[in-house]
Amino acid sequence: MQEKEVRVRYAPSPTGMQHIGGVRTALFNYLFARSKNGKFILRLEDTDRTRYDEKYVKNLYDTMDWLGIDWDEGGSKGGPFGPYVQSERFALYKEYAMKLIENGEAYYCFCDAERLDRIRKIQTENKMAPGYDRNCRHLTAQEVKANLDAGKPYVIRLKVPMEGVTKFHDHILGDIEWKNEDISPDPVLLKSDGFPTYHLANIVDDHFMKISHVMRAQEWIPSTPLHVQMYRSFGWEHPEFCHLPMVNGSDGKKLSKRHGSTSVNEFRARGYLPQAIVNYVAMLGCSYEEGKEFYTLEELSNAFKLEHLNKAPAVFDYKKLEYYNANYIRRLSIEELYKWTLPFITGTGDAMLEINPENPQPKPNVGPEFSGVALDENGQLYCVDKSMNMSSEDVKNTLMGLMPLIQERLKFLTEAAEMIHFMFTEPAVPPAEQIIPKKLDIAKTKEVLEAAKDFVHQVFKLNHEEAEELAKSTAEKLGIKLGDFMMPIRMAVTGSRVSPPLIGSIIVLGEEKSIARIEKTIAAL
Repeated sequence: MQEKEVRVRYAPSPTGMQHIGGVRTALFNYLFARSKNGKFILRLEDTDRTRYDEKYVKNLYDTMDWLGIDWDEGGSKGGPFGPYVQSERFALYKEYAMKLIENGEAYYCFCDAERLDRIRKIQTENKMAPGYDRNCRHLTAQEVKANLDAGKPYVIRLKVPMEGVTKFHDHILGDIEWKNEDISPDPVLLKSDGFPTYHLANIVDDHFMKISHVMRAQEWIPSTPLHVQMYRSFGWEHPEFCHLPMVNGSDGKKLSKRHGSTSVNEFRARGYLPQAIVNYVAMLGCSYEEGKEFYTLEELSNAFKLEHLNKAPAVFDYKKLEYYNANYIRRLSIEELYKWTLPFITGTGDAMLEINPENPQPKPNVGPEFSGVALDENGQLYCVDKSMNMSSEDVKNTLMGLMPLIQERLKFLTEAAEMIHFMFTEPAVPPAEQIIPKKLDIAKTKEVLEAAKDFVHQVFKLNHEEAEELAKSTAEKLGIKLGDFMMPIRMAVTGSRVSPPLIGSIIVLGEEKSIARIEKTIAAL
C-alpha cells in the first residue's frame, strides 16, 4: 500500500509576535515534511479580527525568513489549495456549516447574549460544568423556519453526541479516549456575523488542503475529540495527530516572559544567531543522533523522526542556548561576523527591535553610545569621536581587524559594541584603583607601565607566540605575575576590563596610540 503524501501546516493566528513555542511547532512540522519529502504549508488563521494586526503578519514572514524555515505553499507562494488566509475563505465555511444542518449534524441557535449570560451565571453560582444548555437543539422545523422568516439573528452549532466516547490515536501519547459528555456541549461553528469559529475554519481548511498530520502543542488535546467529531459529522477522514510536548521554564511552568525572552524578535535584539535558535529549539523534546550536538537545518531534516519525540515537557535552558550561540559565533567567517555584529555596533537593524521592559535579563548595551561607531544617512560608517580622525574606510578596516579578536570572546552579537569602543574613542584614564593590581602599589604599577612601552614597541616585530613569551619574561624580570603585568596595560590601552585579547588590540590600535595612552595613564597615577 502506497503511503499518502505528508502534508503538514503551521497555521498561526496573527494576533501577536512569533514566540519560541510557535517556532518550535513550525520547525517540527517543517522537519517532518522535509524528512518525508512532503509539503510544509503556511496558513494564516485570521478569524480573530479584534486582535488582528498587519504587523503580526509581517512578523510571521520576517521570522520564518530569518530562521531559514522555507515553506512550500501559502503566503506569497500561493499553491493549489489557496487562498491560504482564512478571511478569504468565508464563503466555503458558510457552505459547509449549512451542509451540516442539511445532514442533521448541526442546528440553528437563536439564543441571544442576554440568555447565554444568564445561563453562565446560573452555572457559576451552582458550580455546574460550563457550556451551552442545548436549548435550540430541540426546536422543530416550523419553529426554526419562523425564526428565520422573522429575521432573528442566529449562530450555527454542532450536534455533539451526548453519550458514548470519542477515540483517537496520537503519535506520541498513544490511544486517547474521551467521554462525549465531557466535550464542549454543541459549540458554535458559524457566528451571527457570518464569521466561522476557529474549529470550523480549522477542520474545513485541513480537509481541503489535504493535511495528513496535525502537529501542534499538547495544550490542544482537549480540542481534539471535538475535531474528531466534526470530521465524523462531515463524513471525512481525520488527519493523524501528534501533540508535541510543552516547553517549560526552569520552574516547571509554561515558558513565559517572566523567564526571559520568548518572542523571536527579542532573541534577535539580544544578539542570537538564527542557526543557534534553530539548532537548540529543534532539540527541545526531540532526540537525534547519540552524542551529536550541532546540526544544520538540512541535517536536522534528515535525522528527524516522529518516534524520537518525547512525551515529557521540554525545559528551556537559557544557559544552554547561550552555549549554542557562542559556538555558532565561533563558526562564522570574519565577513559573516562583521555582517552580523554591525547592526549592534551601529544601533541599526535588529538592534532597534523592541525589548520587553519586564524581562529579567538586562537590556544590551548597543549602538554608537557604546561602540563609538555610527552610520550616516547614506549608510556610510563614521567615528562619533571626530578627534580620532578616521575616514569611513578606516572605520571599516579597523572593524574588520577587530573581528578575529572579538570572535573568541563573544557569547552574544550585542557584546561587540562595548568590546570595540576603545578603538573609536579616546578612553578616559580609569580610576587608579582599577589600574593598580591588588598585590602592587602605585610605584610598582608605574614601573610596569614604563616597561610596557618597550613591550609595545617590540610586539610589532614579533609573531603572536613570541609576543606572549615576551610578556611572560618581562613579568618575570619585574618579579610579578603575568596577570599583574597585563592588567594595567589593558586598562591603559583600552580603558576597560571588557576588551579583545590585549596583544591583538595593541596591534590594531597601533604603536603610537598605544604608547600615548600608556604615557597618559602614567601621568595620571
